[in-house]
Amino acid sequence: MLNRPALSNLGIRAYGLAAIAQGLVGLVWGDFATEWWPIQALPFELPHRRALAYVLAVCLLLGGVAIQWWRTAQAGVVALAILYFISALLWLPRVIGFPQIFGTWGGFLQEFSLVVAGLVASALLARQDSASTVRTAEIGRRLYGICVVSYGLDHFFGLSATASMVPDWIPPGQEFWVVATGVAFLLSGLAILTGVLAVLASRLLTVMLAVIGALVWGPTLFNAPHIHLAWAGNAVNLAFIAAAWVVADWLASRQRQVQKDKVT
Repeated sequence: MLNRPALSNLGIRAYGLAAIAQGLVGLVWGDFATEWWPIQALPFELPHRRALAYVLAVCLLLGGVAIQWWRTAQAGVVALAILYFISALLWLPRVIGFPQIFGTWGGFLQEFSLVVAGLVASALLARQDSASTVRTAEIGRRLYGICVVSYGLDHFFGLSATASMVPDWIPPGQEFWVVATGVAFLLSGLAILTGVLAVLASRLLTVMLAVIGALVWGPTLFNAPHIHLAWAGNAVNLAFIAAAWVVADWLASRQRQVQKDKVT
């Protein structure tokens, strides 16, 4: 039986809203957001590309809508986790072909973070007293920590490319903020992975991703509203924010449960 109050955790709702946003963008543009769904890396040309892009958009839209109601939320989360897993798998040809380039691993782990966030969201919706559910969520939490560490490493391995995305009007400089956020990602990931100050780290990570989205992706909607990447980037960034939010909600709920157990 689903735990109805779990939908009060706004991270789950945001996880669904991000999928709705991606679905709407896909329906408008009728194509894959290839920066995150790298179908061009496949060893063959994808047949019926436009039709499949519409199918994906509808699936994302329906999964996101399903999450907004507690009776269908679990199914929606599972559906989205499967879709994000497919997205992650599309990075494997690049990982296998160019294992020495960290960006290929970073791309895979970035998408995989949405998958493990789905596992954690599923646990939030399931019975909290199930040992298997808690164990699955804890595995997801650790895997998510590894993914966040990869965010930080990606900043350092791709310093110049990442710096070019930082607005140049923000003092003291673009590379400073790449290094600063890279360190923040590393520390956040390690905290989530080890459980040390994990709740605080995950909350701050959520805020940082939101700020980065507002400063980096938000302006693209005004500067280049006719470009698919601008809309897709904002929608996908919302998914990354939601993933961190979901993990933060899980960690907070576990902390409350542990404190409650100690009192009783």
